Amino acid sequence: MSGGGRIVTVLGTGIMGSAMARNLLEAGMEVRVWNRTREKAEPLAAEGARVADSPRGAARGADILITMLADADAVERAVGEGVLETLAPGAVWLQTSTVGIEGTRRLQRIALEQGVAYVDAPVLGTREPAEAGELVVLASGPEEVRPDCEPVFEAIGKKTLWVGPVGAGTRLKLVVNGWITGLLGVLGETFALAERLGVDPSSFFEAVEGGPLDLPYARVKGKMMAEREYPTSFSVRLARKDVALILEAAGSLRLPVCEAVAYHLDRAAGAGHAEEDMAALYEGVRAVSG
Repeated sequence: MSGGGRIVTVLGTGIMGSAMARNLLEAGMEVRVWNRTREKAEPLAAEGARVADSPRGAARGADILITMLADADAVERAVGEGVLETLAPGAVWLQTSTVGIEGTRRLQRIALEQGVAYVDAPVLGTREPAEAGELVVLASGPEEVRPDCEPVFEAIGKKTLWVGPVGAGTRLKLVVNGWITGLLGVLGETFALAERLGVDPSSFFEAVEGGPLDLPYARVKGKMMAEREYPTSFSVRLARKDVALILEAAGSLRLPVCEAVAYHLDRAAGAGHAEEDMAALYEGVRAVSG
């Protein structure tokens, strides 16, 4: 199955899935797509993708199945009703959504029951890296399917880390997400403190400019907070889902920073920012302080 002529199906054409599909098309692959809301998939038709009315229709005869959906339940619904049975012999399922440890186990069981090779491959990156084909793929799964996966990963990402058997990719993704959400929470509280003390946010960036604390991520999210405008790269709703997965995986290990981030995200969602960028966490912090 290595080489050209492969058929790739993408289930889920939101911000991330649509960008991935476009990069696969640019790499010369035949791409079929499905989305629960068909209107979100339709623009890809003009770029060469075949838009299907059902997951089963999109997956029929595909060599590679990619799922990029909100959570494990959404993935399970999408691949239900015989979708895996329609794939080509020897097909590989690349599960790129962030679904947590229990969700990964559940989806892997479904693949095993259908005899489909399953690769746990969550990605790092939001809208801009996805559109540029610069995601980081955290792949884990059977060694023998790596040659089939690599052309796909090269099309959607700038780097692929193979980190072990199924589940290792998800565990690493949760660790990285813990770092990202922690940074976001601290940044939101930093800007709230600046507002309370009458400090211009630009002064904060001038103070850290050029040093080890000058993070590009903080500048991108901090600009949104300073302007209180939150064009969505990754929504508050999805960030809250990811924090819940981190806390679930931690078990008895207390993570007070993640718990605080969850609280702020809940407040932001309650204030009407659930579908805006996760930088709107700042609005949750402001809501707490009044």
